[in-house]
Amino acid sequence: MNCESVAKLIPLYFYGELPPEEEDRVEQHLDECATCSRQADLQRSVAAALDRREMAPSAALLAECRHDLMRAVYRDEAPTVLPTHTTPWMHFRDGFAALFPPLLRWRTPLGAMALVALGFVSARFTLPGSGGSLNLASMAPENIISSVRSVTAGPQGAQSGEVQIVLDETRRRVVSGQFNDRNIQRLMLAAAHDENNPGVRVESVEILKSHSDSAEIRSLLLNRVAQDPNPGVRLKALDGLKLFTSDPEVRKVLAQVLLHDDNPGVRIQAVDALTSQADDNMVGVLQNVVQKEDNGYVRRRCEKALKDMNASIGTF
Repeated sequence: MNCESVAKLIPLYFYGELPPEEEDRVEQHLDECATCSRQADLQRSVAAALDRREMAPSAALLAECRHDLMRAVYRDEAPTVLPTHTTPWMHFRDGFAALFPPLLRWRTPLGAMALVALGFVSARFTLPGSGGSLNLASMAPENIISSVRSVTAGPQGAQSGEVQIVLDETRRRVVSGQFNDRNIQRLMLAAAHDENNPGVRVESVEILKSHSDSAEIRSLLLNRVAQDPNPGVRLKALDGLKLFTSDPEVRKVLAQVLLHDDNPGVRIQAVDALTSQADDNMVGVLQNVVQKEDNGYVRRRCEKALKDMNASIGTF
């Protein structure tokens, strides 16, 4: 181990967070390196000073700090800091830098040690039986949606039975209004592009298709029928375009859907929409479909449309 790697690990070593074999290597280096040994002593002094101060940060903040510390140490990443507003952590960091200006060389390990110290101070307020345990399930209002970001054992290890869970919480809000409200329309268009929830996309497109006379909404339907990974969304979007099959742009997109969509139900709806009116520009597309289509209904619809247009079924 070199001095740089040991400097990063000293905070974790000090609080017993290292695996036994890594702890042994750090101790061996400290025995042989006077500089790093002095650094370890300095951190003990700072930790003692911090322990003498009363701190009552929120459990969520401390859990987040511990998570970012571990990620920064092992992945060489800096903890995430939002520069758009002042936070309690930013005040703490600036005050810490002002107290120890000569220690710029050690600012990273000292900051890491401070994060760990904060984590352990907060543990005093969340230990079972201490009277300050936090029950997030009972305290969270019904309109708060939580997702677990990380789960770690408590400061005393897994044997202690304590667990620390970092939650990302989102507040649920109900927005109501008429569809002609521009804000409602923007939310609907955004919902139709929600990559993580196909159910929301289906519901949004189902409502939007009733307003396909709008060029903006029609453009969205064209995008969804061509690109949405969910066939249910594509079918809803296609249904909203049926009144506009005379539009060249709509016919162009539907022709690509007919040629390339992997869902037979979507291809059936596309061929029905395209063959609802004769269009000599579609002859080549229909001939290609007849040659490669494995769905009997789609193939027969294309053959009938070609016959109605007095065009040959095969390509030459």
